[in-house]
Amino acid sequence: MAEIIQEEKAGGKKKAKKLAPHIDMTPMVDLMCLLITFFMLTTVFSKPKIMEIILPDKPTGDAPKISASRTLNIVLGPNNKIYTYPGTVNAEDYNNLPPLTETDFSATGIRQKLLERNRTLAKKIADFKDLVLTGKLPLSQDSVLGSISKLKKDDDTGPIVLIKAYKGANYGNVVDILDEMNICGIALYMLVDITWYEEKMVETAAGITPSAAIAQK
Repeated sequence: MAEIIQEEKAGGKKKAKKLAPHIDMTPMVDLMCLLITFFMLTTVFSKPKIMEIILPDKPTGDAPKISASRTLNIVLGPNNKIYTYPGTVNAEDYNNLPPLTETDFSATGIRQKLLERNRTLAKKIADFKDLVLTGKLPLSQDSVLGSISKLKKDDDTGPIVLIKAYKGANYGNVVDILDEMNICGIALYMLVDITWYEEKMVETAAGITPSAAIAQK
């Protein structure tokens, strides 16, 4: 702001004298300190969100055999759609590929299908947790987690889920389906590469023309 200083001249008259305008920066120092403190605190509290995935060791022997009756194939398709089919497919008979069942990520979608296939194991885990919560089976937190892991490992009735992603799927769909595996208590699931005939099955179910399929590559 401009300062006005009055000068007294001979004869008792005062004349106002204007000085060059300037800005007082002293209050800005306190503001800068507050801003620096704010950014330092928000930087510490804001941590990147990551998902930890523990990958199994590379097998050295023959690949384990998977029961076709327990196998559930989940194919992540375009436009946030999910396609499933049970069992295995005979790649040699590619003219008679099985149809896919379309579903989504809603509560009545893929989650309900997984819970229905995993009903026996889910009941065992629920009964075990009920014993711990009611105090009939006193265990520490680590022991509870270890016991649940053993129930999943010893289970021979739940589904074996093979998760595959079509080229039109996005990364968020992969994260969502892994969350569904944990929510539904699926003991055995793995991410595998999609085959050429499964791509053809998805394109048939989604109504994707060959030219559109090539454009998505």
